[in-house]
Amino acid sequence: MKVLANDGISDSGIKALEKGGFEVITTKVAQEQVANYINTNHIDVILVRSATKVRQDIIDNCPSIKIIGRGGVGMDNIDVEYARSKGIHVINTPASSSESVAELVFAHLFTGVRFLHDSNRNMPLEGDTNFNGLKKAYADGIELRGKTIGIIGFGRIGQAVAKMALGLGMKVIASDKYVGEAVIRVDFYNGQFINVDIKTEPMEDLLKHSDFITLHVPAQDGYVIDKEEFAIMRDHVGIVNCARGGVINEVALVEALDNNKVLFAGLDVFENEPTPAVQLLMHPKISLTPHIGAATNEAQDRIGTELAEQIKSLLKN
Repeated sequence: MKVLANDGISDSGIKALEKGGFEVITTKVAQEQVANYINTNHIDVILVRSATKVRQDIIDNCPSIKIIGRGGVGMDNIDVEYARSKGIHVINTPASSSESVAELVFAHLFTGVRFLHDSNRNMPLEGDTNFNGLKKAYADGIELRGKTIGIIGFGRIGQAVAKMALGLGMKVIASDKYVGEAVIRVDFYNGQFINVDIKTEPMEDLLKHSDFITLHVPAQDGYVIDKEEFAIMRDHVGIVNCARGGVINEVALVEALDNNKVLFAGLDVFENEPTPAVQLLMHPKISLTPHIGAATNEAQDRIGTELAEQIKSLLKN
């Protein structure tokens, strides 16, 4: 059986699949050629990340496909229910990238509170001529310890963020329509641990009381954070979105940054990927990454092996 990993797969995933008797193809096929390639090469499984889309046209025109796999959590680039209605298995790896995404959230938070995104732009330009001026410009840093972080969406990734926040000595508020509470286990190097029970709260309360806000919700109709939500927030709040583009109104975000309602933003995802708005790319108060939340070696190894085990279980049994 043949597996097309169109957006790539880790070496560990390839080895696990090959050991199970699968042929793994990692050729990158352009979106408009995917269906033709699948049919020409009799592909049984297509694996994607966020780049390749598997919509109804591919599903209808590729009868050999038995499994569609998404390396990661969100499956908004796949017509999931339609595929399943046609008897195709649709799988993903919701647990594999949680820690990597959570660490990126804190990379953006640390960057924002210490102005690293702006300092790294200006030090190469002015570091040798305006050192003291830049030192003064970036002198008003903020500690995360003791501050309140609001986590919108309290699934696996949101809970991983909570664990790291607790380890830093932050106060944690969470809001989720479907999760009422969660026990967060914080482990220490010597085998000791603590369990912290966190009950979710209404989002309005979270917005009112958080010093920093991070989103971990799936793609959906409408904005989660819009002008009305910005108005409720504390002044000088920090916001991070490593979830999905389109959950924050980016026009309203820029306005809130410009009027100092929002101190800084960290964005890994954008409404118009892969061509984010230039107003975001050039803004001095925004820390930017190109949708790399799950892009660590460790996460990709976990994703590859987890996909391989699911595929072998479905097709070999």
